[in-house]
Amino acid sequence: MENVIMVGCDAHSENLLLMCALGKGAADKVEYSNTKAGRKALIAHLKSQATREGATRIVMAYEASSLGFGLYDELKEAGIECHVLAPTKMESSPQQRKTKTDERDAKKILEIIRGHILAGNEMPSVWVPDPETRDDREVVRARLDVADKLSAVKIQIQSLLKRNSLRRPEKLKSAWTQKHVAWLEGLTHNDSGLGFGTVEALKTLLHQKTALEMEVAQLDEALIALSETLRYAEPVRALLKEYGVGLMAALVFLAELGDLSRFSNRREIGAYLGVVPSSYESGENSDKKGHITRQGPGRIRKVLCQSAWAIIRGGNAEERSAYARVVGRNPKHKKIGVVALMRRLGIRMWHIGLEAQKKSRCFKVAA
Repeated sequence: MENVIMVGCDAHSENLLLMCALGKGAADKVEYSNTKAGRKALIAHLKSQATREGATRIVMAYEASSLGFGLYDELKEAGIECHVLAPTKMESSPQQRKTKTDERDAKKILEIIRGHILAGNEMPSVWVPDPETRDDREVVRARLDVADKLSAVKIQIQSLLKRNSLRRPEKLKSAWTQKHVAWLEGLTHNDSGLGFGTVEALKTLLHQKTALEMEVAQLDEALIALSETLRYAEPVRALLKEYGVGLMAALVFLAELGDLSRFSNRREIGAYLGVVPSSYESGENSDKKGHITRQGPGRIRKVLCQSAWAIIRGGNAEERSAYARVVGRNPKHKKIGVVALMRRLGIRMWHIGLEAQKKSRCFKVAA
């Protein structure tokens, strides 16, 4: 068997703690700062150790986190095999969670690598998106984030009105129209009868609302520009033909999933989206199904839910019939029907998007 240097890394914003071992040998602890110079020294150390030990391969792994994939990129460029592990797929007992240290975390990752290299165990790795996909995600996620903040501000305004026993006039049938906003702004005048603190609070909330709406408009323009690029033009155009799928839903789906050819079938895509039931089977007990797993990106489930409700309110007859059948079996659990539509829609979007990606050749997808 070839000599392999295996490295478990516990990565933080300030430092990188490594547990390094050659094959089944004892592990050595090494620590570097998580800076450009520190990572350069880390790579030099591993290569020097490989030369000294006569190793033909270096395999390193660390957990996925908010640090992103910069370390992965640098290691890959240096010729070091790197895996980014999914924390949710790494088993951990209650006792281990109570005695958690950086060194133990790094050693745990080292043992996962050993199991993979020496015994052929499956590595709980995540798919690492290419730099362009990562960059596209930033603007899509920013748009979702700003929309959430805008919704939160509107809720704050409504709560402020409730605390002061104020109701929208009956002539204003809809909320957040121009007339409704004009009425709200009128409440900030001195003759509104509201207290000083309430007026000032309402003013700042209305200012926040205006600023966030401007951000939404600006990001919407950016999303339109993104949808017209070579990578997204064909897939977005194809997905928009699906009832209930708008530009936002299409771009969230494509940016979060990236290369759709990495999924082999509908079961894989359904499991990845987290819209399949969880299961529990032990001994003689039969397999018990529970709530959906909620694994994978929650952003996709959010837009799938919005699209599913659009379908329920006015989609094609086939999808509405599917929803009605599920609800008929579970009259008190209509959410089950919504989730069923989300799963069906997600699978259809995967098929449609995959075919469009093949035509546009924006990814190296299989023919």
